[in-house]
Amino acid sequence: MAGTSRRPESCVWCGRQVPDIGIGRRRRYCRQSCRQRAYEQRAAVRGTSIAPDSMVLTAVEATAVMDRMFEVRCAAEDVATAATEGASPDEIATLCATLVRLAHEAERFR
Repeated sequence: MAGTSRRPESCVWCGRQVPDIGIGRRRRYCRQSCRQRAYEQRAAVRGTSIAPDSMVLTAVEATAVMDRMFEVRCAAEDVATAATEGASPDEIATLCATLVRLAHEAERFR
């Protein structure tokens, strides 16, 4: 397995990048508090009809996710519009960088 590269992983709770420790099993959480929140959620749905791997979001969290997804869509539309209108490569590169940043932010659920 020497020489293989591992892509950066995202925390299964918050979506932040998890630091690579090098050897051993990959981490699933970026910090202990995320691990604790995930445990608390699993414990809360235990014994209910909610699937254990379900993600339960508050109304505020769900709205925030939808807002971030809307920002990503708007940024993608800006890139498409700039490309069709013949924008300069620098302008398109700037718009693409914004799109990538917003997409990274949208990956987190909490």
